[in-house]
Amino acid sequence: MKIGSARKAAAEWVTKHASQEAGFRGAYFSGSTVGLPDDAELSAASDIDVVIVTAQDEAPPKLGKFIYRDTLIEVTYLSWSQLASVEEVLTSYPLAGSFRVDTIMADPTGHLRRLQAEVSRRFAEPEWVRRRCENARQKMENGLRTIDPSAPLHDRVTAWLFPTGVTTHVLLVAALSNPTVRLRYLAARKVLMEYGHDHLYADLIRLLGCTHLTPQRVQHHLDGLAHTFDAASAVAKTPFLFSSDITAAARPIAIDGSRELIEAGYHHEAVFWMVATYARCHKILAADAPDLQRTHSPAFHAVLTDIGIHSASDLLSRAEEVNRFLPKLWETTEAILSANPDIQAN
Repeated sequence: MKIGSARKAAAEWVTKHASQEAGFRGAYFSGSTVGLPDDAELSAASDIDVVIVTAQDEAPPKLGKFIYRDTLIEVTYLSWSQLASVEEVLTSYPLAGSFRVDTIMADPTGHLRRLQAEVSRRFAEPEWVRRRCENARQKMENGLRTIDPSAPLHDRVTAWLFPTGVTTHVLLVAALSNPTVRLRYLAARKVLMEYGHDHLYADLIRLLGCTHLTPQRVQHHLDGLAHTFDAASAVAKTPFLFSSDITAAARPIAIDGSRELIEAGYHHEAVFWMVATYARCHKILAADAPDLQRTHSPAFHAVLTDIGIHSASDLLSRAEEVNRFLPKLWETTEAILSANPDIQAN
């Protein structure tokens, strides 16, 4: 499917459904397809991300992934107040990238287009790029402090994994690249190679714990994940923010997308999202099918063992390892900021 066709389907859904909701204030595209042309192919392992802006002070829970007109769409709600200030959007690395180009599909008040024009104009100014890098770094540091040694294993793994993965986002933001979610390590690898800092990539993979893993071993863990994923998606009842990521509709992203990376020679780059998905599946199984969770625990423990996680203390020490790495990460970030011609031109 072409990205343009997927966007057309998403825009139709917004018109027919989201725009009819009380408090609707607009909608725009976000995610990995931002900036890509309409005639580019949308991978079967990708979706179209849509943000619905609502007048509510507190945004409703994420609607998540669903299929509409053969298109996998992921919908997130955002409160109007979060987009009120141009400066706040320019500082927020998750928000700013969506307004670098015109991604707006509905704007009944005209505010989103005014916001987009101003964010786009100032997006590459050194002050705002640096602030977004600092925003990513702060998110990482704050996240690493949230690991609760008494929490279930799957929650502790998530609390360590996602902040650790933000190391890639700091670099991507400095390069004015899209801070993608699932493919963050692959994207960071390309940036580091482009700027002549590819030696740092070994550190990112080391912090993830998968330097020594072979393609065959990662494929073995993917096979175990596929069984766990199918079990969790079949019994899921308790709602979680990520629930729509563990469904039959989302399977091509989590399972097939990981297999594509392994087959393309990027087995290390597949590990991040595989471990994230494993932890999410076990959170679902713990809530809705404890017996099944026990059945699938050996496969989860096997992948954790392979990336060097054996206990709660391991996760805490790994978080400290990331913190010790921050000065080196920031030094490279500064070098990219200085060398990026798109920033210097502003």
